[in-house]
Amino acid sequence: MKKIKILELGGTISAKGNHRLDYKDYQSGVYDGDAFLTDIPELKNIADVTFETFTRLSSTAIQPYHWLALRKKIIHALEVEKMDGIVVTHGTNTLEETAYFLHLTLPTTKPIIITGAQRPYTAFSTDGPNNLIQSIRAAASEAAQHKGVLVLLNDELNSAREATKTNTYRLEAFQSGQLGFLGYVDADGKTIFYRTPHKTHTAASIFSTIDNEHLPAVEIVYSYAGATSDYIEYLTKAKKTDGIVVAGTGAGLVSPQEQRALKAASASGITIVRSSRVGNGRVLPVELYENTSFIAADNLNPQKARILLMLSLVLTSNSTEIQHYFQEY
Repeated sequence: MKKIKILELGGTISAKGNHRLDYKDYQSGVYDGDAFLTDIPELKNIADVTFETFTRLSSTAIQPYHWLALRKKIIHALEVEKMDGIVVTHGTNTLEETAYFLHLTLPTTKPIIITGAQRPYTAFSTDGPNNLIQSIRAAASEAAQHKGVLVLLNDELNSAREATKTNTYRLEAFQSGQLGFLGYVDADGKTIFYRTPHKTHTAASIFSTIDNEHLPAVEIVYSYAGATSDYIEYLTKAKKTDGIVVAGTGAGLVSPQEQRALKAASASGITIVRSSRVGNGRVLPVELYENTSFIAADNLNPQKARILLMLSLVLTSNSTEIQHYFQEY
């Protein structure tokens, strides 16, 4: 049997509600591997599973230093403990961000699956147990190797690069936009893929060799009709920010006030990335910004663009090189 390690980070999958119809006021981080093994003995028939609590946090409390520590923990499990695959249980609110960070930085080709739940463990029709079962099946499969980090909920396998939470409470919350998910873990327990991630990731990534104790500071600025320059000016004057990602309107555009402030921020040494708030489609270099060094985020959403910019700034502040990373990753 394959050796699979489950690293637990809290979230709804570990949550206890006030009663069985409590779908929103529950406390996360209550249940752990001992409860799962007792309540779901079938797990032992799928793989040789080992649970370890990494932290018990709502995913809204996850910080970049958690990502760095989790990466080291996964590398140790794979290289020292000789695990065949890893499952990470995580709160869904920022699950996609942890997944994409690991997708860019883990030096492995083994299956790495991140899962969670939309309903607490104690609720009627909780999705947690099935998500855990299917994730272990995927982590133990040969098919999931060389695919990078995968997000699995609702039986659906999404690449960490595209996966994003699209609904507050529904079970089919995680989607990959117009590109679609990669495959399923189906009713027969088999892991089936129909697409393969094309962008560079995991062992082939230039970021898989990083050895940092902290990451550069990158903020996200959300644009809208009538947006002022106040926040951008504050970030520039505070001199604590290494980069700004703009969640622009349409194809990554901003208000005239924001454009002037972003040019000033860029001149002060802050790296600027233009992303979009719309959810699908690419952001391209445009003539409107031809006299700037602004970077186009391709089709990465703002929160994913922030992570790639943070990692890029570890290696370089050259906007041409960073633009290349946004095209490759």
